[in-house]
Amino acid sequence: MGECVYGMSKDFQGIGMTSQRARNRLVEQLQQMGVRSDRVLDVISTTPRHIFVDEALASRAYDNTALPIGHNQTISQPYIVARMTEALMYDGIPEKVLEIGTGCGYQTMILSRLVKQVYSIERIEALLYKARERFYALKARNISARHGDGNLGWPGNAPFDGIVVSAAPIGVPEKLLEQLAVNGRLVIPVGKSGGQELLLITRTEEGFEEKRLDSVSFVPMLKGVG
Repeated sequence: MGECVYGMSKDFQGIGMTSQRARNRLVEQLQQMGVRSDRVLDVISTTPRHIFVDEALASRAYDNTALPIGHNQTISQPYIVARMTEALMYDGIPEKVLEIGTGCGYQTMILSRLVKQVYSIERIEALLYKARERFYALKARNISARHGDGNLGWPGNAPFDGIVVSAAPIGVPEKLLEQLAVNGRLVIPVGKSGGQELLLITRTEEGFEEKRLDSVSFVPMLKGVG
């Protein structure tokens, strides 16, 4: 995998527990867990996850675990990020992707390095502000992020070739299905805490096809903005 991160300063490349060696160990774990996409693994190996968490948690950034980011939210486990991203790109790389739940911006950043344009919605304004700062620092110019209710999607930029949802609704929001392009893919966790499933929903000319990918645990998807 890559030997440096973006060719940027050591703050981004990391040292010790945040170094390239730590990222490579994480990638090896993901491979052992079944992640096969070289594209996804390479992006994970060269994306500085440690800048997306509080400095106090930086030494744990390349552990394969979810971590708190404040406001009762978490940065997703790297395996789940890889799994969702890989599922989104199974039949080819989508050009335009909608992400529901910007959070700290890590999943957004992974997507931005794989697809042409990412549109991301975050309901908690303080998280969105920090995420935008990180996108600017990492020179991610193909991300459009806004404050809003993810249940409503982003109709002004629909249809989307792919939609990734980083929080779990009880059922799949109808607005998101409507904004998915034909042959587009929606990757979404669904269900109550303790019984959630990660689903891949593909839109066809006739309707929608659904496939179960994994058992997962996400924060609930709430309505409105915070």
